[in-house]
Amino acid sequence: MSVVGFDLGNESCIVAVARQRGIDVVLNDESKRETPAIVCFGEKQRFIGTAGAATSTMNPKNAISQIKRLIGRKFSDPELQLDIHTFPFAVSEGPDGFPLIHARYLGELKAFTPTQVLAMVLSNLKGIAEKNLNAAVVDCCIGIPVYFTDLQRRAVIDAATISGLHPLRLLHETTATALAYGIYKTDLPENDQLNVAFIDVGHASMQVCIAGFKKGQLKILAHAYDRSLGGRDFDDVLFNYFAVKFKDEYKIDVYQNARACIRLRAACEKLKKMLSANPEAPLNIECLMDEKDVRGFIKREEFEQISVLILERVKRPLVNALQEAGLTVENIHSVEVVGSGSRVPAIIRILTDFFGKEPRRTMNASECVARGCALQCAILSPTFKVREFQVHESFPFTISLSWKGSSNDSQNEAADAQQSVVVFPKGNQIPSVKALTFYRSNTFSVDVTYADVNDPCIPTKISTYTIGPFKTTSGERAKLKVKVRLNLHGIVSIESATAVASKRKVKKTNVLVAEVVYGAMAPTDLQKAVEKEFEMALQDRVMEETKDRKNAVEAYVYDMRNKVHDKYHEFVTASEREELAAKLQEVEDWLYEDGEDETKGVYIAKLEELKKQGDPIELRHKEWTERGPAFGQLVHCISSYREAALSKDPKFDHIDIAEKQKVVNECSEAESWLRDKQQQQDALPKYANPACLSADIKRKAETLDRFCRPIMTKPKPAPAKPQTPPQSEAEQQPPQDDKEEGGADHEFEGNNQASASAASEPMETEPTA
Repeated sequence: MSVVGFDLGNESCIVAVARQRGIDVVLNDESKRETPAIVCFGEKQRFIGTAGAATSTMNPKNAISQIKRLIGRKFSDPELQLDIHTFPFAVSEGPDGFPLIHARYLGELKAFTPTQVLAMVLSNLKGIAEKNLNAAVVDCCIGIPVYFTDLQRRAVIDAATISGLHPLRLLHETTATALAYGIYKTDLPENDQLNVAFIDVGHASMQVCIAGFKKGQLKILAHAYDRSLGGRDFDDVLFNYFAVKFKDEYKIDVYQNARACIRLRAACEKLKKMLSANPEAPLNIECLMDEKDVRGFIKREEFEQISVLILERVKRPLVNALQEAGLTVENIHSVEVVGSGSRVPAIIRILTDFFGKEPRRTMNASECVARGCALQCAILSPTFKVREFQVHESFPFTISLSWKGSSNDSQNEAADAQQSVVVFPKGNQIPSVKALTFYRSNTFSVDVTYADVNDPCIPTKISTYTIGPFKTTSGERAKLKVKVRLNLHGIVSIESATAVASKRKVKKTNVLVAEVVYGAMAPTDLQKAVEKEFEMALQDRVMEETKDRKNAVEAYVYDMRNKVHDKYHEFVTASEREELAAKLQEVEDWLYEDGEDETKGVYIAKLEELKKQGDPIELRHKEWTERGPAFGQLVHCISSYREAALSKDPKFDHIDIAEKQKVVNECSEAESWLRDKQQQQDALPKYANPACLSADIKRKAETLDRFCRPIMTKPKPAPAKPQTPPQSEAEQQPPQDDKEEGGADHEFEGNNQASASAASEPMETEPTA
């Protein structure tokens, strides 16, 4: 059973796995710990992760990134509209009001949902984990932002299902960080709570979490966030600054060139990192646009001045988190800063001023979320034994149920009026179950909604549940117990409804509950997406295998061309060399012309065609190098057994002379065979096919050994036991005088001393396997 944690970053992803010795961050195919969250669609296949990042510059309009900004959000979302203007790829509104991503794939313009693209990223991460563990990966724990809505959480679950994963839990990224921080600490207090503030400034968002620690437990006290305050916002500030600057100085407009935009954004990101460690930094890009090289320069003070609007927003989540937790800065023991965007010095100054203490970096800023997710997966998995550590998570939203009053209740003034009740207040523990009682005479509907939400990016209604039909007694209403669950993923649903009838005995009857989740993927669409992902993965695999076969042909051409004039020079005739060289040149020309884009089978056939000419040459060289040691092995085998059979050594005396003669004869026959083969081979030039193969020589030595070994290693027969003659009566009498008794004692002591001496000598033993 796999124990894997995935950190799905907006820009890059990290995979961590649990092993018996702890948590490891695994490396991808490029031996890097971070994998870009990019899917680049090509004419023949997809390029995901590091491969996608490598091809994105040349194919920007088909390189899909920042999937977390798209998933589970309406196309009309104000924040999404701002993001779309910065994307190099096309995004349109689908028939359901949600975004569709457009890219050219297999020669056609195709549309993909953000959930499908996220599934592609997860499939790539799954492959990285499986390659590292050398085992199938299914169960996992996935980190998500705390501000993800119910629909976004469901979309992540759907994406995981499409990729063949089964998340044991969707864990808030800040909670994962807090878990990775606290589980290894051995100095946590028994009773007094230790409060720690975790500030995660990622690529696209800022999240704040205040956690209380005690020995063996973690309790989340408050969450706060800014969905659009991250490292990329500082990149955008630099990008816009230099875009205007280059338009004035070099008369180029990078906004009109997608490739130039990508290159300038990448350069600005590097520049931001340089300014984190240096007071000033240059920017140089060769041939950015219209074959023009550009140069720029900026000081850290200037960078902070043009970023002032972003920096002003850093304080708000800090204030909100303290208010929600009911704490002051004096109650915060320490401040931990993580996230790729947290390295901006101005952010650290703001945090220091706010909390009155220097933020600490005791954790790996990029890997702590993945490690925390892997730890949570290990806690939930039965295959790992983890130190006892409880995680008390809190929910960041307030959830209500709303419904219409019963029209049959004439005494109720609120009949037919909309009613609602808060079932999960903000800060409610995850998971949680609440039970509500309804009195109804017929089928009714209940809406699950966000309460007290003024954020236009969060929809009001989550889902609607239709409860019924159910049986009622004439003139009476049925009593219904409705169970509402907030599960480990932070997803709310009405789990069940039960009709309770109380007459003589309490009778409970399950009532049908029909669910409609607004914006969620239908089960049939989910199955189609699973099948589509399988088809695309198969196409990728076929193309990778085809490239491998093509590379094998190309490598064989270059390798054999060099060897036939160097290493194999003596093993090939002039005519063979010319013929093979011509064939290699022909195949090389074909590779870069008609054979540039062929199927795997064609490349396999082309390699086999080349090897028909090349293999005999390689065989001659191989036999020449292996034949000498093989001959030597057979000669040694012949001389060893012949010498033993003719030896006068007493250890072979028990072997019959006729048997020894058989060994001598067998050795003579093998020697004669060897002499004939050596004469035949010595008469041939190196470029001729060998008269004797090394495998034949080895087989001859094995045959000789099988014949001679049983004879020459035949064990000696066991010696016959001597018969003891019966003693006479006189001999049976004990000695009568002291002298004889003393002599007997002396002789006995001598034997005893000899035995002791022999026993004291070191014994040699063979080592056992």
